[in-house]
Amino acid sequence: MIPPNDPDPRWDTSIEGPDISHIVIEDDEPVDNIYSEKQQRLLTEPLYSSWAGPVDEDGRRRPFIATANVGVFMTTHEPPLVPDALLSVDVHLHPEAAREKKHQTYFIWEFGKPPDVVIEVVSNKKGGELTRRKRGYEKMGVPYFIVWDPERLLRERELMAYAISPVGYIPMTSAELMRLPGLSLRPWEGVYEGMQARWLRYFDGDEPIATGAERAEAERERAEAEKARAEAEKARAEAEKARADRLAALLREHGLSDER
Repeated sequence: MIPPNDPDPRWDTSIEGPDISHIVIEDDEPVDNIYSEKQQRLLTEPLYSSWAGPVDEDGRRRPFIATANVGVFMTTHEPPLVPDALLSVDVHLHPEAAREKKHQTYFIWEFGKPPDVVIEVVSNKKGGELTRRKRGYEKMGVPYFIVWDPERLLRERELMAYAISPVGYIPMTSAELMRLPGLSLRPWEGVYEGMQARWLRYFDGDEPIATGAERAEAERERAEAEKARAEAEKARAEAEKARADRLAALLREHGLSDER
């Protein structure tokens, strides 16, 4: 880890960025509802808990950041778009991201690229996901724009995925077609943090990327299975020893020996 006072070689501190003193990067507005809040977390937390990032051609893991409800600014004079979740690959958080305003949101000029994936979760018909927001992300050049509409408030489909092209966004038949190695977005039915619902989740191959709780539960089950296996092996060894002891006692009783 690079000490706070030691400049990160990935960031050139000699380059002065634009004036952002007038920009509001947070307004403390609450999220829509409990489902939306949990869905946002399900689209970020598992990536940090269980995904090491995509692999490059040399077999090395590529860095990434995943955030929820963080503004994406294209310029200093345009209002941001605030996706419910985003994923950006081949970028790093600045060492001063916890302290300096200019590193605390997604300024495209700071990261040098737009996010790779932005996701909007539909909770009503007023969000403009397929109009204003779609046009905004298209202008930013975001490669993949995903709309998750579990209640089908906007259209008959619950999942709508778009890929950028020279003529703008074009619909994808599936969010599984994103060109991020092994990574896809798919509907998933199940319980997350005590809520049974239909969710949107990242998958790596055919398996959903596990949450921290799922990893802990899987580890607990693995440990219990290992313990059961060890206990069964111990019981088998004890039973084998008892059988051998009985055979030896029977042989001695008849004046014989089990030595070979």
